[in-house]
Amino acid sequence: MIVLLIRDLRLAVRSGGGFGLGLAFFLLVAVLVPLAVGPQADLHARIAAGILWLGALLSCLLSLDRIFALDHEDGSLDLLATSPIPLEGVAAVKALTHWLVTGLPLTVLAPALGVLLNLPPDGYLWLFLSLLAGTPALSVIGTFGAALTVGLKRGGLLLSLLVLPLYIPTLVFGAEVARRGAEDLAIGVPLALLLAVTMGSIALLPFASALVLRINLR
Repeated sequence: MIVLLIRDLRLAVRSGGGFGLGLAFFLLVAVLVPLAVGPQADLHARIAAGILWLGALLSCLLSLDRIFALDHEDGSLDLLATSPIPLEGVAAVKALTHWLVTGLPLTVLAPALGVLLNLPPDGYLWLFLSLLAGTPALSVIGTFGAALTVGLKRGGLLLSLLVLPLYIPTLVFGAEVARRGAEDLAIGVPLALLLAVTMGSIALLPFASALVLRINLR
């Protein structure tokens, strides 16, 4: 599985698997929102956490259709399905790869972009921690959506429509953690719910992804 992870990381970087595109989109969101809202520093501070979380979520969406698409096109997915590695492990590695090349860079970049949105000083740490806790769920859920649409031509729009409703709990709880942290309020309940969503997704969705992959590969 480590060999598969290294292979996927190399392919993701070489093929541009959303790495630079996601970061560029995230940067554009952080730059354009203040221009659209106007020079209202107090308003920027109130909406910064939600905007950055929404930008991270949409940036993750950009590369979801590539999680299984390249392997399906060159036949590698069929070989992986018959390899000693269980499909559940393959799905987990694909989700981890997506998080390492998309979710983790977005998490690291987010506090820097908080400056553009006048994020309160107390909010930087909680924005980082909320994204660190929530973006793995985005990758695992996205991997499940990619498994559902593998093999479909132009399935990117369908994938987005399937995945976005599943992203809502992560977005709500993650943005709430960052907002409450910025306002120095109690964050225990939304943080616990965010971690529950992430851990539940990691525990269950690789099995669901493997199941739909087996169905699609028949």
